[in-house]
Amino acid sequence: MWRAATEQDLQWMDAFLRDHIQSSMFLLGNLRDFGLDSDAPYGLKLWVLEQGEGVFAISNSGSILMQAPDASSEVWRAASGLIAGRDISGVLGDMPQVRSFAKAAGLNDADMMLDSDDLGFRLELCDLNVAPRAGDRLIRLADADRSLVEHWRGIYNQEAIGMDPETAATTARDDIAKYVDNDSHRVLVSNGMPIAMTGFNTRLPEVVQIGGVFTPPEHRGHGHARHAVALHLAEAKRDGIERAVLFAANEAAAKAYRAVGFQPAGKFTLMLFQNAQKIRTLYVEART
Repeated sequence: MWRAATEQDLQWMDAFLRDHIQSSMFLLGNLRDFGLDSDAPYGLKLWVLEQGEGVFAISNSGSILMQAPDASSEVWRAASGLIAGRDISGVLGDMPQVRSFAKAAGLNDADMMLDSDDLGFRLELCDLNVAPRAGDRLIRLADADRSLVEHWRGIYNQEAIGMDPETAATTARDDIAKYVDNDSHRVLVSNGMPIAMTGFNTRLPEVVQIGGVFTPPEHRGHGHARHAVALHLAEAKRDGIERAVLFAANEAAAKAYRAVGFQPAGKFTLMLFQNAQKIRTLYVEART
């Protein structure tokens, strides 16, 4: 049913994942950056279904990713057996697939740091709506006050992911360092004052996935995040990017993205566990 992916599978996997790009950006980005069987924290161990019907993966850091739209509960039980005994930190992907896998793997009763079904959106950048605002400009994250953006990211990690304050702050420092190295994020400055942050979680030649959008509490309610996203996408469009995808955690964010031109496109689920989970072999065998 599932077999280990090989180098010969990379071509069809790329085409298959791009056909389902809305919920495949993390898989595509990791494959591009690390290939098969990398030792890097985000490197992946991958399995595939025959005839190009699905991809299943776990990163070295314990994140499970998947793309198999037509998989049955039997297929997901078989997938869970592949990683029985491995530490699992989270599961993310297309909502119906993640929910089916989690049920088959017996993960639904775990204590969650985050368990969210987010609205998906996509935008062809030819339809991007950028309303001009005097005094606003984007700067690279490397040019922003480092302590300020680390503080912002710490708040984001608490609000959006559910981390405790100490973990959120520590993770924020690592996050910002990575974003600076990748030149993936921008800060919106209005009349000389930093007021919002936006970024691309993954960037491919033709499409970007937006992530890490944040406005500090004192500046919320004025459309700053929306404008930051629009300006960053305008920059990407000038660089030849054709499409953007994202996931909105709440209706307020969804409203802002619609104003930029985004259209609904499915749902994306993110499950993050309070503590690493292990799939029990006996559980899988009992349900097979």
